[in-house]
Amino acid sequence: MGVKLGILGLGTVGTGTVQLLQNSGFRHPLLQEVEIYRVGVRSLDKPRAVTLPQTVVTTDLEAIVIDPKVDIVVEVMGGLEPARSLILKAIQNGKHVVTANKAAISRFGDEIFSAANEAGVYVMLEAAVGGGIPVIQPLKQSLSVNRIHTITGIINGTTNYILSRMQTEGSNFSDVLADAQELGYAEADPTADVDGLDAADKIAILASLAFGGRIKLEDVYCEGIRQVSKTDIAYAEKLGFVIKLLAIGKRMTSSPPISIRVHPTLVPKAHPLASINGVNNAILVEGEPIGQVMFFGPGAGAGPTASAVSSDILNLVAALQTSTSVPNPLLTCAHQDYCQIVPMAELITRFYTRFLTKDQPGVIGKLGTCFGNHGVSLESIVQTGFQGELAEIVVVTHDVREGDFRQALTEIRTFAGVDSIPSLLRVL
Repeated sequence: MGVKLGILGLGTVGTGTVQLLQNSGFRHPLLQEVEIYRVGVRSLDKPRAVTLPQTVVTTDLEAIVIDPKVDIVVEVMGGLEPARSLILKAIQNGKHVVTANKAAISRFGDEIFSAANEAGVYVMLEAAVGGGIPVIQPLKQSLSVNRIHTITGIINGTTNYILSRMQTEGSNFSDVLADAQELGYAEADPTADVDGLDAADKIAILASLAFGGRIKLEDVYCEGIRQVSKTDIAYAEKLGFVIKLLAIGKRMTSSPPISIRVHPTLVPKAHPLASINGVNNAILVEGEPIGQVMFFGPGAGAGPTASAVSSDILNLVAALQTSTSVPNPLLTCAHQDYCQIVPMAELITRFYTRFLTKDQPGVIGKLGTCFGNHGVSLESIVQTGFQGELAEIVVVTHDVREGDFRQALTEIRTFAGVDSIPSLLRVL
């Protein structure tokens, strides 16, 4: 066998990858050059869905990354540590790395890619974003001749599943979340998904590739879906929208040049992302001269993610068989500078807001006047009904500066006639 793999982790993704490599006969012939040489696990006693020789499986993960016979280290264990340390040690020992670990890459990418560039090895991460959807390599290669303006993604299957069911069933968030946990679509602790943190990790990676600069994760604005109610979904439907958790990276015309954010968004029903439902993912890339390109498919699961991991392995096998000491610039992540991120207050966007007010004359007029005083132009302002004794008023704005809009809301909250502002969502 030509190329020896050391695999760290034999969970869902690790098992899927081993199964694919063990049955590589009808796939690309280069995969037959690969030997599963070592597999690192936490426990030897756990039952496995794959059969491997006892000599291959070990609990000594560090021994794998320093073994001189290992050519490629495949990190599919997840989590921040020991994954980060093992990746760095593999690089120090001259190993190429394939990882599915979006959390480690989004937080420690600076350290990992600097070390890889210095050592002259590749770190491949197709499986870190979008499961089986090929998007990392297209951004590095096929689309790299374009000036990317915007990258917009539904890149968390759990939240998309929850919002899709809320939309079709008219259910509450908490009820659908509980059901999703029972079905295995949501974790027992769903924080990373429903609070947008998983999507933030992924858009940081995508934006870094799309805009040619490193991204500090703390600069990514992040808002989850806990506050999205079935009431808002019903109003969005009447207005011609669906609500999706979007991750957005956008090149601004002014400086600082990049806006990067995750938040629930009203998406027009005619938009390509509006019809992406269930646990599926989709990433829409807009650039010049190509226009719009959309990548759609399964965002998680053993088979899809194993497909992405194995495609990275395939690229590395090809690179190892090419006798050159010069790194392939289409496989590396070589940019050094950080992108400048525009503050959210400077963002220009549309808003949907729902107010609960006391049922008294002049409230709508007072809201309109206040918005006008702060330079906020309204597309519509309507009283939609009542919740108990409180009137419900829904406002949709034209494009406004977020800072101006928030200043108006601060003033509106002081009005005697306004009881509360239960919903505030951006509109695509």
